[in-house]
Amino acid sequence: MAKMLKSKKGISPILATLLLIVIAVAAIIVTYAWVMTFTASQTGKAGQFLTIANIDWSNSSKIVVDIINSGTDEAKILIVYMGTTPATRTEQTSVSYDPTTKIVDNDGGMIQVTITPSSSWTPGTKYYFRFVTEAGTNWDHDERAP
Repeated sequence: MAKMLKSKKGISPILATLLLIVIAVAAIIVTYAWVMTFTASQTGKAGQFLTIANIDWSNSSKIVVDIINSGTDEAKILIVYMGTTPATRTEQTSVSYDPTTKIVDNDGGMIQVTITPSSSWTPGTKYYFRFVTEAGTNWDHDERAP
């Protein structure tokens, strides 16, 4: 039995060290590539940061939404969706913007979006909104009508 163990040969220590270095370098390259891709995608989103400042429900035939951009890039709103559930949100065709350029300036700029739904909103119902910007970012918000 002892003779059998002595006759088995393994890889040399130099080859083993070299193999470990190659594996470590490959792992570092893969991790670096992933981090760079993730960082690039996240910083693109950080340029626009929209928040809902106020929703005016005082008129039963329209909803006025004040949106603030606290990001570093201006945002242009292209499409507005609204519905009573996230799955039933539909594109709103009767929407006006103030300013009419649909652009929300960066660093605290504000836009007023007036939505005139096809039917009057219902008190006590929760509504789900989605604002899509020119950059392709979706900004979701939900709120219960008073």
